[in-house]
Amino acid sequence: MIPPRPTPALAFAVGTLGIALFSGMDAIMKGLVLAIGVYATMLWRSFVGVGLSGLGYGLSWKGWPERKVLRLHVERGVLTSVMGLLFFWGIGHVPLAQAIALAFIAPLIALFLAAVLLGEVVGKRTVGASLLAFAGVVVIFIGQARADLGREALLGSLAILASAVLYAINIIMMRRQSQAAGPLEIAFFQNVTVSLVLLLALPVIGTTLPPLQHWPALLAAAALSTLSLLLLSWAYARAEASYLAATEYTAFLWAALFGWLVFGEHLSGFTLAGAGLIVTGCLLAARSPQAANPHLEAAA
Repeated sequence: MIPPRPTPALAFAVGTLGIALFSGMDAIMKGLVLAIGVYATMLWRSFVGVGLSGLGYGLSWKGWPERKVLRLHVERGVLTSVMGLLFFWGIGHVPLAQAIALAFIAPLIALFLAAVLLGEVVGKRTVGASLLAFAGVVVIFIGQARADLGREALLGSLAILASAVLYAINIIMMRRQSQAAGPLEIAFFQNVTVSLVLLLALPVIGTTLPPLQHWPALLAAAALSTLSLLLLSWAYARAEASYLAATEYTAFLWAALFGWLVFGEHLSGFTLAGAGLIVTGCLLAARSPQAANPHLEAAA
């Protein structure tokens, strides 16, 4: 008996879980950035990630990927390196929920990139749901803009916005990459590429082994990052990027929770109102239009 084909709704649910795990990783990374710095945090986390993803990839290894697929791995890995440095430096200077709110411009940019680069048809329901969720982000940002966070917070916000633009491109590349390779292969080569890119800066920046008490956090961050990448790769191989982009908005809910529990960052009325709009938008986006499957077949 042939197993049923995964539905877009299932891909949406898996993608949402991947975002939840990624948000947990963000909270751990913020603590590490504040403790040992952004470069050391990313470098040592990527080393741990190579080991974790390499174990799974090695057990399922069936030969080296084709040159064009390997090039895609490297391109996305380089993009991820720059994107990650900007984002994680930013969250060290900006409240976690605000950082995620700023990063929400990425799915909106990705919607239009998906149409231009992948030829995907962006349905009215998906656009409307994303705009509704983005309205929630605007409400949150208005509320938090009233607080005087200082020059470093402004620079951190600009770094996050730049990272969000790169992440929009990353969403599109994730769709292409997921159709060309399996999740374990993607996770392994991304960790290897990020490690190599960061090593290029080692002679200039320099670093030492982190204190022993930080290694459990580094291991947890690498494990969450790898597992999230596996889940997102699975989801993006089975649904369009324009459809799954709305799952990114759920990251705010987790960022608000982790920011409050770990860093004592309190939620305002603006934040709660914005979160309500975000949840509504995501629920609307999860109701896939009937034409989604034909578009998916065309994109694949």
